[in-house]
Amino acid sequence: MLKTRIFSALIMAPPTLAAVYFGGLWFLLLLALTGAVMGWEWVRLCRGGVRGTDWMVPPLMALAGVFGGFDPLWVITGLLSATGILWGYQPAGQCRDGSPHGSRWVALGLSYWGIPLVCLAWIRQQGGWETAYWILAVVWATDIGAYAFGRLIGGPKLAPGLSPNKTWAGLIGGMLCAFAFGWGGALLVESKGSVSPWFVALAPLLAVVSQMGDLAESGIKRRFDVKDSSNIIPGHGGILDRVDGLMAIMPVMALVLAFLGDEMGLY
Repeated sequence: MLKTRIFSALIMAPPTLAAVYFGGLWFLLLLALTGAVMGWEWVRLCRGGVRGTDWMVPPLMALAGVFGGFDPLWVITGLLSATGILWGYQPAGQCRDGSPHGSRWVALGLSYWGIPLVCLAWIRQQGGWETAYWILAVVWATDIGAYAFGRLIGGPKLAPGLSPNKTWAGLIGGMLCAFAFGWGGALLVESKGSVSPWFVALAPLLAVVSQMGDLAESGIKRRFDVKDSSNIIPGHGGILDRVDGLMAIMPVMALVLAFLGDEMGLY
């Protein structure tokens, strides 16, 4: 399984990094495709692994949002408005777990995966590919560190009720690796030859946020008795399974850049 995960990551990483680097239409296409797949996966997850009749709504909104200009204020307003409308709409049928609020979970998904995508677009626009690369490095380092330290050290569980495999050792390992990769990555892309202390301080904090995002999705999957959001990525499950930590980080990082971007020397 580990070899399969590594192989899948090696296949997915180059086109993703290329789209982020070149930006423009390529980046918008990446966001549109990712949003469409995540929307489909979210509806499938909320239906207990069974596709519902409203599965087309999130993908279509992702495409409309991306090609509608991706102005953050208007797109987020639209997502929240659509979430509120769908919250009050209850189509026939229930989730497999018998919950009468299945469609409300579907509605929440519009904001759950939609807002992080908008934040990513804004971060790429304001901070450039360097900032987007730095965030990806922190997330990937957190995942690698958490997996390695958790397997090697083990110990007390972090949140056994949500994810029985995560440990406190894994969290600390993820923070350490995020610090190392975050500092190193910032040094590589920083033209002044030095790293802003903000990047050094943010990396381990974002690692904690990333792990919280991972635990949040684990809790949602446990509620609907679903192992993976889908099986389109060998060894990883679905897109939602792969980017749960990244989705948690994006809104936080967008707020950081909005208030501290000048001090961090990004613009």
